[in-house]
Amino acid sequence: MSILKKENIVLQAKVTDKTEAIRLAGTILLEQGYVEELYIEKMFEREALTSTYMGNFVAIPHGTEDARQLVKQAGLSIVQVPNGVDFGDGNMVKLLIGIAGKDNEHLEILSKIAIVCSEEENIEKMIKATTEEEILELLNGVN
Repeated sequence: MSILKKENIVLQAKVTDKTEAIRLAGTILLEQGYVEELYIEKMFEREALTSTYMGNFVAIPHGTEDARQLVKQAGLSIVQVPNGVDFGDGNMVKLLIGIAGKDNEHLEILSKIAIVCSEEENIEKMIKATTEEEILELLNGVN
């Protein structure tokens, strides 16, 4: 099973708040078999410690350190929210990248995401993408 496949991507999501957005990112990870259900609660715990907002309309919700035992396999979920969702302090998020990391695999995943997201035009392309394939192409190196 790959870390990112088109079933892990939700385009044009309409969420009312940060909680709903994080729950959607976590539910994808759960439904695709990467994590156990409790992992979603650990994503909320992690968010309560420090916002996972990274700047440039991107948030990377993930579980707490102790949530790793709830990860069956490393995986990613992508939630595109073109209208944006408020992550607090005036930070608007239009792209959520949910991460389930096992062992140290997630560090490699994070560094690849950081490289792609360091280019604002890549983020813009993902926010405006109309197909899952467009996002997969941009994050090609993540598989």
